[in-house]
Amino acid sequence: QVQLVESGGGLVQAGGSLRLSCAASRSIFSFDGMGWYRQAPGQQREFVADISSGGNRNYADSVKGRFTISRDNAKNTVYLQMNSLKPEDTAVYYCNARLIRRYGLVNDYWGQGTQVTVSS
Repeated sequence: QVQLVESGGGLVQAGGSLRLSCAASRSIFSFDGMGWYRQAPGQQREFVADISSGGNRNYADSVKGRFTISRDNAKNTVYLQMNSLKPEDTAVYYCNARLIRRYGLVNDYWGQGTQVTVSS
């Protein structure tokens, strides 16, 4: 059983910062990638950032230069440092773990989400 538990969400003023945490129930090296997605009410879930098992990072254009994804392998935890927050960053943020299987199959695992609200 794979469990992902997010924490660190809350209410913050525009321009402020938050750090989200995602604690995994097993070594994050067992996944090909770990990442963050977000979903605002009435919107589709969108990609925010990810980090591969090799340490390569990707960011959505909307957060590039403001957000940083990192990991602590000993704690089985992935972080999302969010700086210069904007009201449009308001969403439920979900942790994602991805496994690339044979024949191109992809397995995605998800946490239950943590709410981030940015006031203007």
